[in-house]
Amino acid sequence: MSALAASPFEPPAALEESGRPETPLLEAVGLTKRFGAFTALSDVSIKLMPGEFHALLGENGAGKSTLVKCILGYYAPDAGAVLLEGREQAIANPRDARRAGIGMVYQHFTLVPAMTVLENLVMARADVPSFVDWSRERRALSDFLATMPLKVPLDVPVHRLSAGERQKTEILKELYLGSRVLVLDEPTSVLTPEEAREVLGFLRARAIETGMSVLLITHKFSEVTSFCDRVSVLRRGAHVGGGTVAELSTSDMARLMIGERKLAPVPERLAFDPASPVVLALDGVKAGGSGRGAIDIARLEVRAGEIVGIAGISGNGQTTLVDVLSGQTAAEGGRMTVDGAPYDASRAAAQARKVRCLPEEPLRNACVGRMSVAENLAFRTFDRAEGGKLLRLVDRARQRREADRLIAAYSVKTQGPGAPIATLSGGNVQRAVLARELDGKTRLLVVANPCFGLDFGAVADIRAQILDARNRGTAVLLLSEDLDEIVALSDRILVLFEGRVTFETPGGEAADTTEIGTHMAGHH
Repeated sequence: MSALAASPFEPPAALEESGRPETPLLEAVGLTKRFGAFTALSDVSIKLMPGEFHALLGENGAGKSTLVKCILGYYAPDAGAVLLEGREQAIANPRDARRAGIGMVYQHFTLVPAMTVLENLVMARADVPSFVDWSRERRALSDFLATMPLKVPLDVPVHRLSAGERQKTEILKELYLGSRVLVLDEPTSVLTPEEAREVLGFLRARAIETGMSVLLITHKFSEVTSFCDRVSVLRRGAHVGGGTVAELSTSDMARLMIGERKLAPVPERLAFDPASPVVLALDGVKAGGSGRGAIDIARLEVRAGEIVGIAGISGNGQTTLVDVLSGQTAAEGGRMTVDGAPYDASRAAAQARKVRCLPEEPLRNACVGRMSVAENLAFRTFDRAEGGKLLRLVDRARQRREADRLIAAYSVKTQGPGAPIATLSGGNVQRAVLARELDGKTRLLVVANPCFGLDFGAVADIRAQILDARNRGTAVLLLSEDLDEIVALSDRILVLFEGRVTFETPGGEAADTTEIGTHMAGHH
């Protein structure tokens, strides 16, 4: 049975063999884009048929963003053309794309936070009059929203909406503006599983009903197999294959994305002993005041050899929790212990208790970009001799030897230990920071969104390192907005909603993502 056969949706009528449209709604023909000597996009062609839900796959740097920016007018291609219904279009800027009916929902919100939903939708139009009749606009938008299954409050400022409501508003804005071609860039990253199914299911039904074409950029194969009709795969700036979802397995798609490169093997998950000692314990920990993102955690435990995953929609206290555990923010109340001893998250306490942290965006939060790879790898040890004695002078020779060892052990791709760490790719920055944090005996590892924005190969490497640390007896607290990642890696899952732990469930195959998503949305 094909992956598509398991989808709850029927194949789009517009794409059935009988009566299939001959002319693509949008076609990119031979698009090429160079930046100096670097070719980011090389002779790429792609067709979007009316009523089609089309997935665009590829690792970071494969050319997906460059292709979309050429279509939307952010970049002028060096060669090739964009056609709408068979006619070449001159798209010099995003306004030209808007006039042609090409819209995009970006990975990061573009709404004005202080304005209401009504104001955002009206002001996004190209024909906003000098005097706005708000009563008339409200009636028109209310009539429009009455035809939409996605519901958002018109008169509420955007900053007061949940992440899911903001994403729905972004999509409704594009539909209100009349987009015939809609590009979605990782649209479900801030949604619960139920919200993701609602949004993608609605857009697929909308495409079938109206003939709109949807181009979905995603890293989630489950979204591809459940909602998409066809796939195009880019690798190193070139179109390397694709086809119908019914013809391609997820393994086929992965091979097209990574080529002949070998992925890191997944370590065997050793059995977890629920009687293993508690490493991290939080009791009544509060931080962040009373505003958005504050935490008030009654009890949280992580045991040796266990991965505890924290699931939650962005903004529910995850960042504050990581900041408290890494010493960036002071707790305002409660007690933290590591192996039963009080823990204040200072550098001295982290060294003594063997607590390590891989924060989100490590190049900004855990590295000094202009300093070398070797210097960044030595942040934990630069002032200590091998026996732990305090040094007066930095031992540069030892620092370089240790850097060479860690670079080799963790497969960090760099021009050398002396290269600034800012010159590394995102995946290699992650590998370098993990190498530093896992070197020696690590008792507790706090990891935040470790694979966000990384390519397929880097994700496999990072997840293998986290599982390997867990198998060696390290207690791991994993915070991620990718619920699939949380489920795959965790022994136990906690849901964080409005700063409080509201639900607990086993990880892995025993996890019910629908139930987890319900608690993530606060419906409990």
